[in-house]
Amino acid sequence: MVKHSLWSDDYWLLLMQLYLKRPMGVKPLYSKALVGLALELHIPPQFLYEQMFKLRSIDTPRMERLWKTYGENKQKLRRGVRLLRQRMGYGSANMFYDGVEINESFEKDFKPLEEDGRFTPLMLVVILDLYFRLTPLTMVEDTPEIMQLARLMKIKPKMVVEVMNVFQCCDPYLKRSGGEQHALMGPCKQIWNRFGNDNPQKLAALAAQMKEYFK
Repeated sequence: MVKHSLWSDDYWLLLMQLYLKRPMGVKPLYSKALVGLALELHIPPQFLYEQMFKLRSIDTPRMERLWKTYGENKQKLRRGVRLLRQRMGYGSANMFYDGVEINESFEKDFKPLEEDGRFTPLMLVVILDLYFRLTPLTMVEDTPEIMQLARLMKIKPKMVVEVMNVFQCCDPYLKRSGGEQHALMGPCKQIWNRFGNDNPQKLAALAAQMKEYFK
């Protein structure tokens, strides 16, 4: 992967600290910890995920020095991370990036929707995946799959059903009407345009990874 414009070699310390957290190893792409770091650095999770594999491989002199200096001394690693975060400004991270062009395309998927703060685009993607696994008659609150997904996302089943009803209005095969005025119509339409007309297997694979975020 091409080096990200906001990446700094100092960030290896942040990745190493995350890598060493139990269970030690490369963290799932959409794990809350990896996504949290991505949002903090304004760097997509995919890039950090691949960097973590580079960190694990220890196949360059730089990686060898890094592991020898910090990997075998967790106290020194914590101190290095603390100093780095101090330079980044802790809660004033926006000042650290002042004057730097930041692409927030990936970050929007994890932020509450302006139209309805109960949901994020990430949640809509996961719900859309389940939508393609059910029939309209089973898109009801007591369907086990809907109850299970609601528990995972820590929301009520009726919220999942609400989104599915809006997706039915986006579905060209159903051509349902009545959802045009719903607050979620715009966001659901955007998610449908991104994923609804593509290979459902690709969506299923992506949704399976995204579910890690809610665990």
